[in-house]
Amino acid sequence: MKLYDIAHSRAGDKGNISTLSVIPYDEADYEMLCQELTVDKVKAHLQDIVSGEIIRYEMPNIASLLFVCHNALLSGVTTSLAMDTHGKALSYALLEMEV
Repeated sequence: MKLYDIAHSRAGDKGNISTLSVIPYDEADYEMLCQELTVDKVKAHLQDIVSGEIIRYEMPNIASLLFVCHNALLSGVTTSLAMDTHGKALSYALLEMEV
């Protein structure tokens, strides 16, 4: 199944760093997401977009994961020549991941 079947995402960006949160629709799915959404799997899924380090933070008190993606926005919103350099586009790419 696709990640978007069981979770939604919020995104933010600052410079060349994008933050992607993954929030399950049902909190009971949080533990499964912790097992499935490893840094290595997310990095492999976003390999054509994120060229830097990805750091994952677990937030069990609000049942969500946060991924901080470095070198993810082709140098940043105000300097990139890419068509869409905002983090929100990256959150949709993450939700396409198979879990």
